[in-house]
Amino acid sequence: MLQYALLFLVIALVAGVLGFGGVAGAASGIAQILFFLFLAFLVISLIISLFRRAS
Repeated sequence: MLQYALLFLVIALVAGVLGFGGVAGAASGIAQILFFLFLAFLVISLIISLFRRAS
């Protein structure tokens, strides 16, 4: 999932350099959403692993 966030970030940077502001804005928004989803899944998996070790 993090690979998709990085892919959309690269697309946003390239589109921004070439002057496609709408595409750059959309791609950066998608990259942000994917990054925060990845971060939430990371936190959830860390919490679950802590509970499994404690049991």
